[in-house]
Amino acid sequence: MTEHYRYINQVPLRDGDEALMLNWCQVTITNAKGEVTYHNAWVMTPLIIDETGAKMVTAGRTRWKIENETHHVLKNNGYHFDHNFGHGKPPLSNWFATLMLLSFLLHPTLDWMDTAYHTVCHLLPSRQTFVEHLRALLQDIPFNSWEPVMRFMFNALDGETIPDLTKGT
Repeated sequence: MTEHYRYINQVPLRDGDEALMLNWCQVTITNAKGEVTYHNAWVMTPLIIDETGAKMVTAGRTRWKIENETHHVLKNNGYHFDHNFGHGKPPLSNWFATLMLLSFLLHPTLDWMDTAYHTVCHLLPSRQTFVEHLRALLQDIPFNSWEPVMRFMFNALDGETIPDLTKGT
């Protein structure tokens, strides 16, 4: 495997005298046969020098990996977050995206902080299955609060009396 780096500093982002000046870095990775296995480029504000080029590429690849995996989870694990070209008025798209991101943050927080949620979720094969069960349940049965919902789901899934799940972990 061979990594080839190219970079240039202080490149204008667009045409014009007031253009933002950025630094550009590129990596091309080839295998033993000379075939390109990876190619990407980034723009950044830190100055790039020979000693930092590889570190900048590693940082760029890591950030891309994190962003890509997060989008993958949002798109494929029950959040239905996809490219959105509008739902009528432009602000509505932003509201949907914001609500999905909030639920993406809320689920791990509930898993850490709410014993009932954690217990019920781990009785099911995935969080997506949990959301599907919750959606179906809330369409037909009115509940006064969160705790009776979790108690009902636990009893239906486990068949035993639910332990005291009102205490946090």
